[in-house]
Amino acid sequence: MLIGVMALATLSFLFASLLVLAHRKLHVDEDPRIDAAYQMLPRTNCGACGYPGCLGLAEAMIDGSALPGKCTVINEDEREFIAEFLGVDVGAEEKVVARLACAGGTNVARNRARYEGLQSCRAAALVAGGGKACFWGCLGLADCEEVCDVDAIVMNKHELPVVIEDACTACGDCVDACPKDLFSLHEQSHRLWVACKNLEKGDAALEECEVACDACGKCAVDAPNGVITMINNLPVVDYSRKHNVKHAIDRCPTGAIVWFDAKQGPQTGRAAPKVIRQRARNVTAT
Repeated sequence: MLIGVMALATLSFLFASLLVLAHRKLHVDEDPRIDAAYQMLPRTNCGACGYPGCLGLAEAMIDGSALPGKCTVINEDEREFIAEFLGVDVGAEEKVVARLACAGGTNVARNRARYEGLQSCRAAALVAGGGKACFWGCLGLADCEEVCDVDAIVMNKHELPVVIEDACTACGDCVDACPKDLFSLHEQSHRLWVACKNLEKGDAALEECEVACDACGKCAVDAPNGVITMINNLPVVDYSRKHNVKHAIDRCPTGAIVWFDAKQGPQTGRAAPKVIRQRARNVTAT
């Protein structure tokens, strides 16, 4: 028994010695500027910069592979402060925000049934797609608002989520939460936007929602150089092309394609009818 104890003690000593040698040989001193830069970042770990959290961006800034401008969550003064601390340029990175492909609030979109279950879009979607007549439309039960930790999404009086772009960090939580896949992340310069995902055509689409795309194709005709293409009865914007073509929305008869104004939000074209109704449309069972 004594021999076994001595053998274990010897092995323990050898392994401990190896660990000490490995630590001395492999130890890498961490640049203290990494922690300092990390503390200057918002530490929300939203991922909008493309790095795995704020620590990842801090490390990238220290090794020179990223500039403070990569963080679009903090303001310009804070980015300049980090740049001055690190002795680098601020750099520029366009802000990315969440956009909603639906404008069908309760005042313009019809419900075919009254949903009375768990107040969650995901739960409602499991019950025959939810109560909305438009299968692709927003269900309005605020899952996106609930998951947004930075309060960048609020529900308006017509039960439709509105993104506050200045507050949005492009974390993607709303994208994951929406069972209808209505949210996507876009650069703010993507001002030409199709606020609809309804794949029906003509009167069938408008019976369900007054602001639905009816697949008329006028926007695709008016937009130059193939910026807009009709795919499955829905206009698709090619953002890799020059897409600052506001006139493409002018002849849209329903206002389904909009132009995001930096100050006033989504603007419809001249041919779009004014939405006057403020009350919810009646539920019509089918």
